[in-house]
Amino acid sequence: MEENAQITVFLLDDHEVIRRGVHEMLSAEPDIEVIGATDSAADALQRIPDADPDVAVLDVRLPDGSGIEVCRELRSLDQDIACLILTSFPDEEALAHAVLAGASGYVLKGIRGNELQKAVRDAAAGRSTLDPHAARRVVERLRSGAHRTDERLGALSEQERKILDLIAEGMTNRAIGHELNLAEKTIKNYVSQLLAKLGMERRTQAAAYLARMRGAP
Repeated sequence: MEENAQITVFLLDDHEVIRRGVHEMLSAEPDIEVIGATDSAADALQRIPDADPDVAVLDVRLPDGSGIEVCRELRSLDQDIACLILTSFPDEEALAHAVLAGASGYVLKGIRGNELQKAVRDAAAGRSTLDPHAARRVVERLRSGAHRTDERLGALSEQERKILDLIAEGMTNRAIGHELNLAEKTIKNYVSQLLAKLGMERRTQAAAYLARMRGAP
């Protein structure tokens, strides 16, 4: 985004006190505007694409899902929305999933106000705020499993494997249908079948699973 442009932010956190605190902290800066806030993943996925913020600040643990899943869905819909993961606890597993989901940053709720403001500005400018050492550990961890095999993958048909690959790239059912010259409803059926074979419920789980199998963020 252009230098000195107004940065728009949408907040997702199920704790009202934290949500209000972050809102006040960010709104105190003349170049940052909070344009929306919610406490649920479902509501966020409905409202954030329409609001089209520069940065979405997302809590990890939510009553109806995860901020990391919201990040993955948002990034698959619009690569221009930067996602900043906000969490109470340092968790390498969550950090790994945040990296896979395409998050620009991963910060703790104990962060100072000026540091959070800087993290939002960095995310809006396309810069990563992930700690380099932590990110490196995640990449090494993922690569260590690069050659693992899983019999569940072997149970998928060739077409299902193609669709799984495209899901991992963040493509929607409609986009996959265009890619494979198949109806969107047909793709939906394929996705249901491959999720059942993998023992999973959500496409975001399948995308993260395949990324771990490949051993690359």
